Amino acid sequence: MLKAPVHQVAGHKANEGKLGPLVDGSGRFYKPLQSNGRGSEELVFYKSFFSDPTIPDRIRSYFPAFYGTKELEGSDGSGLVPHMILEDVVGNLIDPSVIDIKIGARTWYPHASAEYIEKCFKKDKETVSQQLGFRISGLQVHNTTGWWKPAKKLVHGFGIEDVKLTLKKFVSSNPCSNMVEPDCLFASTVYGGILEHLLELKSWFENQTTFHFCSTSILMFHDKGSVGEVKLVDFAHVVDGQSVIDHNFLGGVVVERFYGMSEADDHRSSQRVKESRPVYRDRADFCSCISIDKDRHRLITRSVTATFHNFITNISFKT
Repeated sequence: MLKAPVHQVAGHKANEGKLGPLVDGSGRFYKPLQSNGRGSEELVFYKSFFSDPTIPDRIRSYFPAFYGTKELEGSDGSGLVPHMILEDVVGNLIDPSVIDIKIGARTWYPHASAEYIEKCFKKDKETVSQQLGFRISGLQVHNTTGWWKPAKKLVHGFGIEDVKLTLKKFVSSNPCSNMVEPDCLFASTVYGGILEHLLELKSWFENQTTFHFCSTSILMFHDKGSVGEVKLVDFAHVVDGQSVIDHNFLGGVVVERFYGMSEADDHRSSQRVKESRPVYRDRADFCSCISIDKDRHRLITRSVTATFHNFITNISFKT
């Protein structure tokens, strides 16, 4: 029997008569094709990506497996709706902690309408996306009484310090406590695995020029302190890379690394990023600086990579 996914932390949800994804409890995730061409664009990406012989199998494993399409009754009661059949990436976990990280200082895609670009630019500027190159879209963290799952509005209002604290809570057994410091009990195991995966993805993104991933997320998850896993999700706005490295995505992946490190290392790294990542006044300013921003992303990559292996694992020293 199909039902709404319990552990979904971001995106369109199949509740209150809305159209959203469904799961079958057997490892399949059914995602309805979104309107305005977004669903068909995502379907094109999945077909292209999984049929491309140049994509290494190891890299392919960081994307939900694709099993084709099927028409199903929409969760909104609108009748038969085409759905993509994907891997339910957390379906086999018992008590998953999940965090959705939207990657990129820019979440709009080049050929979008002016209205859509303005909407995305406003959100990128009001959140930490422009400052950090990523933002948290949603999360849940398991604890002894259930899950800590902050409201969407609260998550979207996170500042830089909130992001750092949340990444600590993500690997803690006491995420709900506001009275004591997160214990980071699972930091070494969880972030040890995640760091290994992100380094592998970073290496691929430093060379691949086929795709540009706009508004794509990295889903990080673990099961009560198990080795952390990573999957990329949301590909409605993937565009042709035109033989150019995707610096927008790569910059976000790299900068994500240094958060949660020891205070001394964090200060040095964040200072380098502040010096190299601009905050744009408006969309026109952003567009005029895109070519310069590519070089800045390269600078970020070089400076932060030096402290890669200190990423968040250093939190465990405090436990």
